[in-house]
Amino acid sequence: MASTDPIADMLTVIRNAVMARKDSTITTASKINRAVLEILKAEGYIENFKEQAALSAAKTIKVYLKYNSDKKPLVKGLKRVSRPGLRVYANAAKIPFVLRGFGRAIISTSRGLMIDKEARKQKLGGEVICYVW
Repeated sequence: MASTDPIADMLTVIRNAVMARKDSTITTASKINRAVLEILKAEGYIENFKEQAALSAAKTIKVYLKYNSDKKPLVKGLKRVSRPGLRVYANAAKIPFVLRGFGRAIISTSRGLMIDKEARKQKLGGEVICYVW
């Protein structure tokens, strides 16, 4: 059965793998998932990700999770904000601060996906995809 929200599925897979202290996990491949993973990698929440050859009909991405020296995960939380049934938009002045700036909001703007800090700097609003802390 095809999911109606691949971003939420990917966030749940990552959240569950972090709770189980896995080194890596596999999620479905899509353009938006790749873009979100690019941001998570750039911000230091995950080690890396690699697209895998399609063994079945659906392509997959292997996500390598990141832990600190005490084996504590760098991803403490992931929350899907905008979803297919309820889209959440914010203009540049109303982009939310996640944990008073310690977390990140991923925003889909007219210039692509970016973190909240970058969107505020470029004075761009858009759809609030998710929060990461």
